[in-house]
Amino acid sequence: MTDPNAALIQRFYEAFQRSDAEAMAACYASDVQFSDPVFGVLRGREASDMWRMLISRATEFSLTFSDIQTVGQTATANWVATYRFTQTGRTVVNRINARFAIRDGLIFEHRDNFDLWAWSRQALGLKGLLLGWSSFVQNKIRAQARKGLTAYRQQAKK
Repeated sequence: MTDPNAALIQRFYEAFQRSDAEAMAACYASDVQFSDPVFGVLRGREASDMWRMLISRATEFSLTFSDIQTVGQTATANWVATYRFTQTGRTVVNRINARFAIRDGLIFEHRDNFDLWAWSRQALGLKGLLLGWSSFVQNKIRAQARKGLTAYRQQAKK
């Protein structure tokens, strides 16, 4: 019999591979807390809306995932997203380590970790290579991501 927590994480990433944000959101508890180096901490519907926004904007997108491991009500996985960053037209291959906490068959905590400087070198080119390590550039990336999510959420309300 398959571990239900491993099956949940697999279902989440299979939905992501299909660009099915609604199926991804269905894997989250209503009070989910998500965090990553770009968006920071997102709670509840805000986290699901981030996936909706990213999927709606993705071009030349593919995703692989591996190494789903579970211990009790926690899980880890590795995933790789490959896509064209629309602002620069550059291809990004982002390697992410994910950690999950599961309650009542749903993800209530999701933490993605990746190297923001490595991401900025790919997405931003020379600027990312030379300055992507700096808190100034990383904070600009974060502010732009949050601004985009806020605009997306406001548009979705209409």
